[in-house]
Amino acid sequence: MMPFKLCPVCGGEMRSKVVEKLLRGGNNTATVSSKAEVCTHCGERLYSREQIIRFEEIRKKLDKTRGAGLRPVGRSYQVAV
Repeated sequence: MMPFKLCPVCGGEMRSKVVEKLLRGGNNTATVSSKAEVCTHCGERLYSREQIIRFEEIRKKLDKTRGAGLRPVGRSYQVAV
């Protein structure tokens, strides 16, 4: 990946890491482990285009999850690797 060697926000060094991303869709949430480039100075995260598409697909699934006749208060999911 590494489109940036330096952070576009603060100019700090970028490093590849596996991070946890919290996604919301409707009243539901999911925690996803994902690769990202993370700034060692300010913590800014940069994701690949493929990861962003994956996040959007997960958000759509979360938004569609509804119980018939029930008012959703929320659910949490962990995405299987």
